Amino acid sequence: MGTIVVFGGRSEIGVATAVRLAPGRKVVLAARRSGELAEPTAALIAAGAAEVVPVEFDANDVASHPALVDAIFAGHGPVEAAIVAFGILGDAARAETDVAHALQIAHTDYYAQVSVITLLANAFRAQGSGTIIAFSSVAGVRVRRANYVYGSTKAGLDGFASGLADALHGTGVRLLLARPGFVVGAMTRELMDSGVTPAPFSRTADQVADAVARAYRRGRTEVWIPAVLQPVFFGMRLLPRRIWRKLPR
Repeated sequence: MGTIVVFGGRSEIGVATAVRLAPGRKVVLAARRSGELAEPTAALIAAGAAEVVPVEFDANDVASHPALVDAIFAGHGPVEAAIVAFGILGDAARAETDVAHALQIAHTDYYAQVSVITLLANAFRAQGSGTIIAFSSVAGVRVRRANYVYGSTKAGLDGFASGLADALHGTGVRLLLARPGFVVGAMTRELMDSGVTPAPFSRTADQVADAVARAYRRGRTEVWIPAVLQPVFFGMRLLPRRIWRKLPR
């Protein structure tokens, strides 16, 4: 059994997905303040992980990414799967006028993702096998006025990951792209506390992780969570713009 790596070692979805893949495997948790990962470590050990190794990872420090990926593959390989689950939601209203905040969202949710995923693809190609699990969102399928900065990063990531998945075809390396809808959890708790109600077909982090783990085991390259969102968003792409822009989110 190979190692499971989570980039974003505090991510609810990332850790929940690793929990489902953990039994009998070493798990590497890459996160800032890597000495403070007691809770996800305990969850992984309880799930049957053979060992949990914390490593320091700053998603925004892209210059540090090559050495980190090299060290993980050299010290903890072979790597079976890498879960790329870091990201920020940001403040949608602030991002419309605050250039620095908009760039912060774009840097973490797109630029840094491209860095990590490209390095992982290179490392897995050299290894000859492995899977990258990347998290897009239905927010990127058709970007909405209410959260267009965040949505645009997901649209870019979705296109990048979809193209890379095609480029990896036949190499022994797979990219599994997850497109969840609204996820009820830590990342959206502030929104809900401010009065935002969960969108239709919302799911918890555990439900998303269940779907991703099933797709992983079935060898799939794409999963919508829940599956009903795929035809729903096919229809939403056809909505006239004058109607689309009035949707709340």
